[in-house]
Amino acid sequence: MNMQAQRPPLLEVKRNFELKTTLVKASSRLPLPGSKLKRGPEQMEDALEPAKKRTRGLGAVTKIDTSRPRGPVLSTVSQTQGPTAAQKGPKKTGPRGCATVASVLKNPKAAPAAPAAPAQKPGTSAAPMVAGKRPGKRPAWDLKGQLCDLNEELKRYREKTQKLDQENQGLREQLKEAQEQATVLGTERNTLAGELASVQTQAEQSQQKLETLCARVLELEECLGTKERLVQELQKEKLELQEEQKALATRLEEQERRLQASETALSSSEAEVVSLRQKAAAQVTLLAEQGDRLHGLEMERRRLHNQLQELKGNIRVFCRVRPVLAGEPTPSPGFLLFPHGPAGPSDPPTHLSVSRSDDRRATLTGAPAPTTRHDFSFDRVFPPGSKQEEVFEEISMLVQSALDGYPVCIFAYGQTGSGKTFTMEGGPGGDPQLEGLIPRALRHLFSVAQEMGGQGWTYSFVASYVEIYNETVRDLLATGTRKGQGGECEIRRAGPGSEELTVTNARYVPVSCEKEVEALLHLARQNRAVARTAQNERSSRSHSVFQLQISGEHAARGLQCGAPLNLIDLAGSERLDPGLALGPGERDRLRETQAINSSLSTLGLVIMALSNKESHVPYRNSKLTYLLQNSLGGSAKMLMFVNISPLEENVSESLNSLRFASKVNQCVIGTAQANKK
Repeated sequence: MNMQAQRPPLLEVKRNFELKTTLVKASSRLPLPGSKLKRGPEQMEDALEPAKKRTRGLGAVTKIDTSRPRGPVLSTVSQTQGPTAAQKGPKKTGPRGCATVASVLKNPKAAPAAPAAPAQKPGTSAAPMVAGKRPGKRPAWDLKGQLCDLNEELKRYREKTQKLDQENQGLREQLKEAQEQATVLGTERNTLAGELASVQTQAEQSQQKLETLCARVLELEECLGTKERLVQELQKEKLELQEEQKALATRLEEQERRLQASETALSSSEAEVVSLRQKAAAQVTLLAEQGDRLHGLEMERRRLHNQLQELKGNIRVFCRVRPVLAGEPTPSPGFLLFPHGPAGPSDPPTHLSVSRSDDRRATLTGAPAPTTRHDFSFDRVFPPGSKQEEVFEEISMLVQSALDGYPVCIFAYGQTGSGKTFTMEGGPGGDPQLEGLIPRALRHLFSVAQEMGGQGWTYSFVASYVEIYNETVRDLLATGTRKGQGGECEIRRAGPGSEELTVTNARYVPVSCEKEVEALLHLARQNRAVARTAQNERSSRSHSVFQLQISGEHAARGLQCGAPLNLIDLAGSERLDPGLALGPGERDRLRETQAINSSLSTLGLVIMALSNKESHVPYRNSKLTYLLQNSLGGSAKMLMFVNISPLEENVSESLNSLRFASKVNQCVIGTAQANKK
């Protein structure tokens, strides 16, 4: 449909002119980047509606004949045609015509004074110039030319509006990208903040470890200074002995010269006899002096040996991790760590780190639970690859203290299946490489006692082996009809006013060689109470106590010494739930576990009471501590092996054992005194 048929031409011109004015004003109010205001050509036309209402009366004044057919109205030039599209219209349009229309619109009352010009047909030449007007200005009657000019100007403003909308859209997209980038940077900042907190935590832990290592270095430096002073004293003594040896050599040469002179002068035989008697007397005196000196050196050796043991601690704790057995799952890397000592890999390890994954702190997304690391420090830590011989070398000096007259207790503590019995008694099959502490300790004692026999000492050894099951003492060396009568054994004083304890109805067997000890261990292994639990198929359910009473005597000097050596294989320590067995014997297993945990708790209380020097020590709260009370006090030396499993499924019990051992390791007992008479 033709545009002229829809509305009067004068109104169309007025509308386009008002649209131009509105666009000029709106160009200064274009929306800023990121603003929510968006104005297009349609919105601009809506904004021009009040101006249309003000010019509605113009149609009544200016009358234009619309009965004749008019030429087609120029359509809006597309954006791709550019500014040259306006030049293809009729030549009658121009700036003067636009100005005339603008003057008519501004002053509608003057419009009727001018005669209405007849509309020209398409293709006619432009109208002549009106007098008084500038050249090129359209006359007031050339409404079609004015309309074309206004349409071209409207098209330019629409193109400008479209370009501004595109720029606005681009700025909006840039704003959106900037906001997204800001969100990503915020997330990265939070992640870096978490990593910074983690690094700070690790730095604090490293600082704590550094302080511990510094304290250990100071302790070792102090020990080194003591040993250096001892070496200097020994070197000084060595120099004195060398000087004395030179003096004796000189004296011997003199005696030889005198003897030669006596042989040369047969006439002076009486003088030679006197000289020989003097030499014999000197030799006897020298032998007596050497014997006294040798005895003094032995006493000094014992004193220095005890001093060295006291520097290491009268209560020491060693940790041993058993190897993974066949058929057991291999633990994950990093589950157990054995940090090197201050001297590097050559220094025996004294620290142990255990990693534990807390399933209670698992996230809802299914991510793995965080891992918690527990660090422990002991006097020595034996990794899974440690041999029995290496373990015994660490306690051989402690066994020597028992031969010197100091009571000694060595415990094997840990959960069921952690290798306690293997550590104390050894493995099956009689393999010498798998021998435990008991046979190795007795072999060492027999060997040293034989060497001391050359210095005038004689030793005797009496062995006993009992177990404490449900607070009942049983004899593991019972044979024949005496088997199963462990309930008749009681712990009594050896005599009125005596501090020595003995077990009634128990066998005390003198031993002097390794074969006798092996026979006793084999018999005790058969009689010991074992039961099947959920932790181990053959679980020790009682405390086994191997006691060796050592008695030494130096008849020439009237010296005597005696002390017990106690090697205890404690029952499996575990909580009630995982250790219960199924079946009719469930109540028996429950009573056993309660008795075991009670006695182990009492042992810890006794050690704490001794460390705190309390007036009352609860020895009688347990048969185990009551039997060992003479070997736990201030005149005794104690060593505890805490045995743990390398499996991750036993991490709870392993941590409980390590915490108990750490408490024991923090205890300090006074200076030990030898039992001499």
